[in-house]
Amino acid sequence: MREIIYWILCAFLTVAIAIVSLRYVTNFWLLSFLYSFQLHFGVLFVAASLVILAVRRQIYGFVLLFVSLLLIAHGVIMLREFSEDRRGTDRPPLFRLMSFNIAIDNWKNSTAITDMVIASNADVVNLLEAKPLTFHLQQLFKAYPYHIGCDTGKDTCDTLVLSKRPFVNKQVVSMGSLRKNRLVISSVDFGGETVSLVSAHLSKPYFDDFQMAELEDLAKALGSIDGPVVLSGDFNSSSIAPSIQAFLRKQGLKTIAPEPATWPIAAGSLGIAIDHIFARAPLYLTSLKRLDDNLGSNHSGLIAEFVLDRDGEISPAK
Repeated sequence: MREIIYWILCAFLTVAIAIVSLRYVTNFWLLSFLYSFQLHFGVLFVAASLVILAVRRQIYGFVLLFVSLLLIAHGVIMLREFSEDRRGTDRPPLFRLMSFNIAIDNWKNSTAITDMVIASNADVVNLLEAKPLTFHLQQLFKAYPYHIGCDTGKDTCDTLVLSKRPFVNKQVVSMGSLRKNRLVISSVDFGGETVSLVSAHLSKPYFDDFQMAELEDLAKALGSIDGPVVLSGDFNSSSIAPSIQAFLRKQGLKTIAPEPATWPIAAGSLGIAIDHIFARAPLYLTSLKRLDDNLGSNHSGLIAEFVLDRDGEISPAK
């Protein structure tokens, strides 16, 4: 009887490991969201392997345990691949940026979100699904005189970028064909240093191959930008998802690892980071933190600080 139970459990675990390991063969869109949870699945598989070995100690159970540990190890390696070298942490930041998907139906917390944004001391704020802030826009515009988005009523209020400094240029465009105007490209002069700020809101990866098309458009947009760049927003995928990894590699983007988990809220720090803030040299993150309160959103917000390092010379805050 123990032998039968052993091989039944082995069969189920083998199939589960095979599904998660398909990322090494193909980036099939229907499974792409699962790939973001490779570390979590790896831990689960290790636990399942130990249960199998408790039922019967045979070689195949040890093989399953070894493969599960490999999935965890490679997950950790992938998370650290895009971690940049810390620099300028002893200097005042050039600027501070907040990025937060506040959730499109989060009306009851709109006042608290508005107060939090104003109190954040962020130089630039990137708000996604900003429709609930419709009736607080004037209050926000008083604290942040320069803005992009939410100009023609709540029905077009999706991405809202706020800045304390004037925009050198600004552009709102679409990625892919599923949703419109979810890519905002702007630049701001921070004391003589012009930084490009890109806000993106990608579709869920299991919505056919829409996210792949959006990443292609986003890559084209970033490829046309010279100089320091910040990319922030809701990617609906972890940085270890194959499509996101390929994108980050090609664009030379970095972040601080481990990234703070932003979803699901109930999982807290045990969740995954699907909201990101990336930078491209000569701009570097010196700090990346999760906001203390999600304020009713199904995402946690992020706030980051940056320095500019040209040939080892850190640009001071001005």
